[in-house]
Amino acid sequence: MAPAATRPRTAPFSFFDVHVVRAELVGRTMRRITFGGEGLAGLTCGGRDQRVKLFLPHRHQETPAMPSGDDDWYPRWCAMDPDVRAVMRTYTVCGQRREPEEFDVEFALHGDGGPASRWAASARPGDRVAVLGPTAADNGGVDFRPPADTGWVLLAADETALPAVAGILSWLPPGTRTRAWIEVPHADDIRRLPTEADAEITWLVRGQAAPAGPIVNAIRDAAFPAGTPYAWIAGEAGSVRTLRRHLVGERGFDRRSVKFTGYWRRGASEEDLLAEAARAS
Repeated sequence: MAPAATRPRTAPFSFFDVHVVRAELVGRTMRRITFGGEGLAGLTCGGRDQRVKLFLPHRHQETPAMPSGDDDWYPRWCAMDPDVRAVMRTYTVCGQRREPEEFDVEFALHGDGGPASRWAASARPGDRVAVLGPTAADNGGVDFRPPADTGWVLLAADETALPAVAGILSWLPPGTRTRAWIEVPHADDIRRLPTEADAEITWLVRGQAAPAGPIVNAIRDAAFPAGTPYAWIAGEAGSVRTLRRHLVGERGFDRRSVKFTGYWRRGASEEDLLAEAARAS
């Protein structure tokens, strides 16, 4: 395992205006969109599960309506009319290249009529969006940071976190013992995930319309390797919480070695979650 990657004290992020360069399906329910734009030389991603915020236009807009400047943008964005301000969503950068300056984001096509899924399904070259992304590789948008004494890695994700799992697997040092469970809607969503880790990947197909998936029971029934574990869990918030309780309460994982993130919550939009967080603060 590589030396421990400590969390940075600062998280340098800036806004970039970008446009769609190309789009392609990478499975039945995933669409990879490549973005380009002037100034992207300043976008410096840290790999692994690097997250950024995308700002998408509404259907009646050609460009996303955004507050100006990088400072104090969030309260000014919140103060805008929800029917006018850009739709904000959080995604993983699953690839970045120089010359030309481009980066890739994979969108899960839920078919639920949500604004981000709807935008991604119809995105065409030239469509304009904005991205809030890092300007330093060591930034606060990377969560996968295994301690130096990690003996093996557990990954658990649904399709929304599949791009992050792919990034983590490609980053892991050669020979790292890894067990990964990935839940997807269709068998056609299963794909090869390049890695030099000693990785055993279990794909779980739940079906498009299933209200809950099999990943929780699969991990509950699994035999784990010996050694000190580090777990990274992401996907639907309810399943993520259940898995964390299982790993800490029933499997004896140190809670500090379980990184868990609800990428979405059944029955709630990102706007709902932001409103809840604002009320709790």
